[in-house]
This record gives sequence, C-alpha cells and structure tokens, in this order.
Amino acid sequence: MEGKLRNMTAIYLFRGEKVLLLYRQGGRVVNDVWTGSAGGHFEKDELNDAKACVLRELYEELGLKPEDIGGLALRYIALRNVKGEIRQNYYFFANIKEHVDDNLASNEGICRWFSLEDIASLEMPLSARYVMDHFCATGRHTDRTYVCLANAERAEILELWES
Repeated sequence: MEGKLRNMTAIYLFRGEKVLLLYRQGGRVVNDVWTGSAGGHFEKDELNDAKACVLRELYEELGLKPEDIGGLALRYIALRNVKGEIRQNYYFFANIKEHVDDNLASNEGICRWFSLEDIASLEMPLSARYVMDHFCATGRHTDRTYVCLANAERAEILELWES
C-alpha cells in the first residue's frame, strides 16, 4: 500500500420518511449510481474539518445553506482500500427545513426523493450501499456514530465510542 488517502463527504437529506438521493453523472470517482444528496472531495483547507467540506458541497451542488437544514450529524465514517489508496468517506445526515422546496436540482446529476424501503434496490457505490443498509436497519433508530470497514465481499460496521 502506498499510503495515499482520498477524503470525501456525502450528506443524506431527509424530509419525514423520505430521503433525497442524487443519480450522479459525469463524476471522476462515482458515476451513474445513486449517492447522497450532495458530496465530494475535501479541499486542502478542509482536511481536518469534514463538516466544512460537506457544507461547501451542499451549497455548491444544491444551493442550500446551513440555515436550510437541521440536525446535521456525522453518522458514518467508511474506510476502503482501493488500488493502493485508502478512501475515507464521511457520511452526514440532516433534515431539510420546511421553507425549502422539495424540487431541488443539482449540477451533478438528477435528484429524486425515495422512501427508505425503495433504496435497497438502487445501485450505489459500495460503501454507500453498506452504510444505507445499516442506516435503514439500525442507524435511523439511534443517534450513534459508526465506522464501516468495507471491501467487495463484506463490511464490518461498529459503533464509534467516545473515550
């Protein structure tokens, strides 16, 4: 392993029991699959601040500001070893506030609302699939933060305890 890192964030936006997903098109790393509502790579000045990255991506891709969402929380951190590179994904979850229109558009692809029951059949990046499967089964019933270690065969998801 070369020791290279790729740091990324994603945010899943909810309104009630529905989640806004993005069918990402034209991406460098992720393309033609359903992903979080917004997300992307860290800028150099964000390397120690995943929240700053996800808020920037939220504004760049959907035009939403921090005052447009509530309950923003980092819920999952996923790690994968891909082609000698450690990919670290920071998955945030939040609720869209009432004043925000449901008809959101992204410059990264097609936005669409789904019920949690419907997302199991969608094609997603590997880590996102493991995270969303766990969230639907367990994570949505807690406020805990989890770590996901994943490869193509399986994932281990553990609660991240604070010491």
